[in-house]
Amino acid sequence: MKGNKTFAVLGLGRFGTAIAAELSEYGYEVIAIDSDLNSVEQISEVVTQAVRADFTEIDQLRQIGVQECDAAVVATGSHLEESVLAVMNLKELGVPTVLAKAKNKKFADILQKIGADRVVIPEKESGERVARQLVSSNIVDLIDLDDEYSIVEMRCPLKWTKKTLRELNLRSQYGINVLGIRKRPNERLSISPSADYVLETSDQLMVIADNKLIDKIEALNKE
Repeated sequence: MKGNKTFAVLGLGRFGTAIAAELSEYGYEVIAIDSDLNSVEQISEVVTQAVRADFTEIDQLRQIGVQECDAAVVATGSHLEESVLAVMNLKELGVPTVLAKAKNKKFADILQKIGADRVVIPEKESGERVARQLVSSNIVDLIDLDDEYSIVEMRCPLKWTKKTLRELNLRSQYGINVLGIRKRPNERLSISPSADYVLETSDQLMVIADNKLIDKIEALNKE
């Protein structure tokens, strides 16, 4: 999957490095930033641009061109002050989507209050999983089962609406098994829907599929 989006990853510990590497593998442009030269050098051959900089300083981020990014990940979660300043800088620069790492729920609540669009706690979500959700606007949630299969909650692609599950024959066409359907976000999941169920634009599907599903989902709304 080759995309034209650009992502910035601020902080190159294990979590940030995993996200940067995964996004690069998907074919996206990635700017990786850290104050530690060794961390920058280790990722430099993987990402589009690796820069040693202090991301708590907005002028340094501006010089790098972070304001042109479609989304940014604040992947340093140990020091709250650094994370807060990074999130505020990114928002000030007008980055549309800012995801931040937090080491606990208290940190997460603070980061959300100052403007982070999403906050993750790495003990619960891997860098690879977060990267996969970042690159697809259709994916709501994702749980890895093993190296080959995942359970994914996804928004119903437009080309599937007004058709029954029987008509779509998703198992044959895409290797997707539908486990359940949620009529709207936050509503109760309906398990084992009928083959005659007609999909609507507000539906969210819980499916099990191989890990190449992201490419398939992204392609659906472009066909």
